[in-house]
Amino acid sequence: MLKYITSIFAILVCSVSFAQITEVEKAKANDTIPKLDTFPLRIGFDISKPIRMFLEDDYQGFEVAADFRLTRKFYIAAEFGSEKKTVDEAQINFTTQGSFAKIGFDFNAYENWFGMENAIVVGMRYGYSSHKQTLNSYTNYQTNQHVDATSVLTQTPGTEFSSLNGHWIEVVAGIKAEVLNNIYMGFSVRLNRLMSTKEPENFQNLFIPGFNKVTTDNNVGAGFNYTISYSIPIYKKARKKKVEEEEKPTLE
Repeated sequence: MLKYITSIFAILVCSVSFAQITEVEKAKANDTIPKLDTFPLRIGFDISKPIRMFLEDDYQGFEVAADFRLTRKFYIAAEFGSEKKTVDEAQINFTTQGSFAKIGFDFNAYENWFGMENAIVVGMRYGYSSHKQTLNSYTNYQTNQHVDATSVLTQTPGTEFSSLNGHWIEVVAGIKAEVLNNIYMGFSVRLNRLMSTKEPENFQNLFIPGFNKVTTDNNVGAGFNYTISYSIPIYKKARKKKVEEEEKPTLE
């Protein structure tokens, strides 16, 4: 009986020892498996424009936004869309309609936990628009009511100016956060600097799709977008481990 009990005890000890060795080997194996960074394509749309369409009768527009991760911190980013805006001011009423595209990069300044893709971004874009303007109506500005005003505009109301464009540089700052699995909400502000523009004869580009309002004495504009997007994993890549050399203590 004692021999039988001793044999069973020996078998249990060996089993426990083998289980411990197996768990250690599994842990070591997991340590040797490289961590994989996901390189996704995020694509979505700007929900601020439909809200603006609901609040403003004289505005229509949409924008699609996308970014793709190139490195751990840098993303290539782009937006494209169209806008139609009627501006009714004291002296003039006109409608601008056209499309725009922006392309550039984002830098993610946020340190994510492994597997997360949240972002605090700063970046730049090059923007281009192709649009047309229609002069709906205008009135002459008079400083002297006793003198007939002479218009500086030679076009008649209803004149359409086509083949117009604009080129600008845009500085971007914003955030993107995962609210559901692979679904991200984002907000960004834009500071624009108009570089060049093709204007109609004896008229101006007072509104440029994608850029926003243009003033006669200032080429700087501003804007924002509020996006909802879906992340599509494209491929995964092993993260490179940083090898840190340990300093060995010296014996004195």
